[in-house]
Amino acid sequence: MTLTHFDAAGQAHMVDVSGKEPTAREAVAEALVLMSPETLALAQGGAAKGDALGVARLAGIMGAKRTADLIPLCHPLPLDKVALDLVVDPALPGIRITATARTTGRTGVEMEALTAATVAALTVYDMLKAAQKDMRIEGVRLLKKTGGKSGTFEAAP
Repeated sequence: MTLTHFDAAGQAHMVDVSGKEPTAREAVAEALVLMSPETLALAQGGAAKGDALGVARLAGIMGAKRTADLIPLCHPLPLDKVALDLVVDPALPGIRITATARTTGRTGVEMEALTAATVAALTVYDMLKAAQKDMRIEGVRLLKKTGGKSGTFEAAP
């Protein structure tokens, strides 16, 4: 297996995608923010207590749009869609974050989806840290990607 971000001499470089045909591409990523049931109840507080999940959703979208500024060799992409679902899951207990990114281009949007999920998780932590400092962010992973030469990838459940 050859790593695409390194040349034959081991020097890091931006992958040349100029010869690729643009295709529709989508990626879905997730992150979990684990917390106590009491903190989870605060996260569900809504407008009366503050919309922590709404702020995190917006932060995730903004993070996806800035991915190329954060990851050195990542191509800047025109994003067609970025959507985040933040679901309260009492079984964790915590917040399950799912981020979807779409583009039509020469390279995939996996990094944008992963960045969106991660930034949203960090924002949930920031919004709730006054209630609980030992929350954990776990399970950041790519769930699915479609499009491009490598085709479709789906993570194991």
